[in-house]
Amino acid sequence: MKFTVIGGTGLIGSQVVQKLNAAGHQASPAAPSTGADLITGQGLDQALEGAEVVINLANSPTFDDASLDFFRTSMTNLLAAGERAGVRHQVILSIVGVDHVPQLDYYRAKTLQEELLRQGPTPYSIVRATQFFEFMDAVLSWTSDDRTVRLPATRIQPMASADVVDAVVEVATGDPLQGIHEVAGPDVFALDELGRVTLAAQKDDRPVVTDDRAGMFAVVTGDVLIAGPHAHLAPTHYRDWVQKTR
Repeated sequence: MKFTVIGGTGLIGSQVVQKLNAAGHQASPAAPSTGADLITGQGLDQALEGAEVVINLANSPTFDDASLDFFRTSMTNLLAAGERAGVRHQVILSIVGVDHVPQLDYYRAKTLQEELLRQGPTPYSIVRATQFFEFMDAVLSWTSDDRTVRLPATRIQPMASADVVDAVVEVATGDPLQGIHEVAGPDVFALDELGRVTLAAQKDDRPVVTDDRAGMFAVVTGDVLIAGPHAHLAPTHYRDWVQKTR
């Protein structure tokens, strides 16, 4: 099969391209660096030429309200280009619980992206994943100083990016779902607890102070970021992963 992977040079996209090509498919990355611009539409027709499946892994450069315009414009342009190219399946990567956190601009923007895809002209699939292990260092940096790290006790179910890649490839090589495939890590953590596990693995002796007003995830309540009962649970445990990557 021939795939175009939008955002195919990023953390997830580069792994998706590699995995598809290793399986004997023809997968090409499309990104600004390859001449494909989602916002202006320049280069999209060339990037999608002959593609049977488009996997959209492009991300907004910001997490504020500007992300709404990014996903509105990029999804609209990509759907139009896909229709012109005769694409048979559009796949996007989204977030577990994304439609339950309207307080976050970025989550509202991803919800809008899902809605545009559903309303579009092409059969589709949505892969909703939980937070990536690889982003934990960034989460710690948002609310830390030389002495302490402050994190809320928000419940999350993180997963390895490699497991996200497996889920995206599985869905993209199958028939369009006309719905959502949900994937998550095998373990649920409070975010402050996960911070302590991470710092211990890094031999960082700063304490984690539980602060339910700290950072982006402070507005999230309850279990909205926890996968539902029908989600596929990935095999990689965070404690094993963090020890191997340090």
